[in-house]
Amino acid sequence: MNAFLTGGSGFVGSHLARALVGRGARVRCLVRAASRTDDLRGLGCELVEGDLRDEASVRRGLAGADVAFHCAADYRLCAKEPDDIYRTNVDGTNNVMRAALELGVRRVVHTSSVATLAARTDGVPVDERARATLDDVVGDYKRSKLLAERAVEEWAGRGLPVVIVSPSTPVGEGDAKPTPTGQIIVDFLNGRMPAYVDTGLNLVDVRDVAEGHILAAERGRVGESYILGGANLSLKEILELCGRTVGRAAPRLRLPIWIPLVLAHLEAPLARALGREPRVPLDGVRMSKRKMFFDSGKAMRELGVTPGPIEPAIERAVRWFFAQGLVKDLAHRRPAGRGRPRRPENAW
Repeated sequence: MNAFLTGGSGFVGSHLARALVGRGARVRCLVRAASRTDDLRGLGCELVEGDLRDEASVRRGLAGADVAFHCAADYRLCAKEPDDIYRTNVDGTNNVMRAALELGVRRVVHTSSVATLAARTDGVPVDERARATLDDVVGDYKRSKLLAERAVEEWAGRGLPVVIVSPSTPVGEGDAKPTPTGQIIVDFLNGRMPAYVDTGLNLVDVRDVAEGHILAAERGRVGESYILGGANLSLKEILELCGRTVGRAAPRLRLPIWIPLVLAHLEAPLARALGREPRVPLDGVRMSKRKMFFDSGKAMRELGVTPGPIEPAIERAVRWFFAQGLVKDLAHRRPAGRGRPRRPENAW
């Protein structure tokens, strides 16, 4: 199989590249000049320098591909120039879909997001039928992903054999930026989360997300969308799982949502003036008003996806963050319960 992959240097894309190579596929990746590509070169992937917003480079990468995986996205909850997010996530997606249709690619898998779904206020998990509107979603990232997904559905209507997958919140090793969820884990491990808010996320092992992409290419129905999810957990439960890995107690203080909202509003102008992303993104706080809980039963039934337990993925993430130096020493930390902190073997 000749596979074309966008976003191969990213969190999900790098795991997908590894999974494809493991199945014997020849993988060609579209990468930007500034992308980190050491891991991809080590896998033997062919690299094509380009940009989603440059359709000519997209076509060069797609030439001769049997299957295309469009994983690349601008995943920022706050951007100095919000139009950049739309140019990458919407215009870039249209470039990939147009080129794939014109070049006759046999199957396309588009990586969308559960951000395109409308989570319930009561925390009951929703499935693919809970389609959001622009009025339902918060922030430029979510709006851009919703617009991109609707565009992909239109391409399916024009005859493009495309399947949509919507990962929930991937967790595991290799979260280099890190993602907003990875940053929560890093902040907790560094002792910067003395409290939590009453929210929740659906966590899934990033390796299971990569496998779900491949199964979607093999078994997915054209034009259909599949949630690639795992465990629905409150933020407190997530922090408790992280804490068990290093023997540290999760915070007990629960903050009312208005406190981080005030902090986010206060920090936003300072972050803009300093030219950096805020530590407390306003859109991220607004999103936390609802528990992002999802039902991935459709992917399990139709694709054969079998998400594993989330604990090993969290432990791999914690170990990786330590190995990368993103977490400081443990001298200031208190263990969960009596005795010294339990350090997993080779964790840092």
